[in-house]
Amino acid sequence: MEAAIAAQGLRKRFGSFDAVQGIDLVVKHGEVLGFLGPNGAGKSTTMRMITGFLAPTAGSVRICGTDMLADPLKAKEHMGYLPEGAPCYPDMTVAEFLGFIGAVRGFSGAERARRVDAAVERTNLQGVYHQPIETLSKGFKRRVGLAQAILHDPPVLIMDEPTDGLDPNQKHQVRELIRTMAKDKAIVLSTHILEEVEAVCTRAVIINRGTIVFDGTPQALDAKAPASVIRNRLDHVFRTLTTADTESRR
Repeated sequence: MEAAIAAQGLRKRFGSFDAVQGIDLVVKHGEVLGFLGPNGAGKSTTMRMITGFLAPTAGSVRICGTDMLADPLKAKEHMGYLPEGAPCYPDMTVAEFLGFIGAVRGFSGAERARRVDAAVERTNLQGVYHQPIETLSKGFKRRVGLAQAILHDPPVLIMDEPTDGLDPNQKHQVRELIRTMAKDKAIVLSTHILEEVEAVCTRAVIINRGTIVFDGTPQALDAKAPASVIRNRLDHVFRTLTTADTESRR
């Protein structure tokens, strides 16, 4: 089976600054990839290139076999995207916004209603369904963003901080949803929460200064850094990994 996501030689330059420096990344169906990196590592830039929201300076991206640069509309049909901040139209109600997303995705009538209802149920939005989005808490806005990303049941899901702003119970619900969906999807989630990688991911990738510095299982990551460190801030984990790599070269 062809890879769900295949990025090769991805580079992005802003003026004289190389934000991403030749990243190769393949994600298969059934994988949940935790994408990590300290601030300024190039993580968000890489995700925006993979999703087609930012053109690469060099390199290519294929989503379910479709070249993102050659046919972006077809590539994006295979993808659900939850960007950072979960931007929505604040003056719309949840019902209006998800109905609009369904129409944009090409659904109408009973089929659109069915898909909206399913997304609402999976993200537990029934209680705020008729509220304007601007009146919602950060956590509920995040869930609206997740609902729009899964409404068309895409084979590829890319999510930037999917549990940001959620309370512990809501985080548990979203993680359970990710585990359920992972059976037949390729999922990439950017996170600063290492507990989240251990809880739901089958693979972890860490980048720094625009290059990949670790690619392996969460268990391998745990073995590479002490357990007391792995649960602290990501920059501490990265510092441990960098020290280990430097010592191995001596």
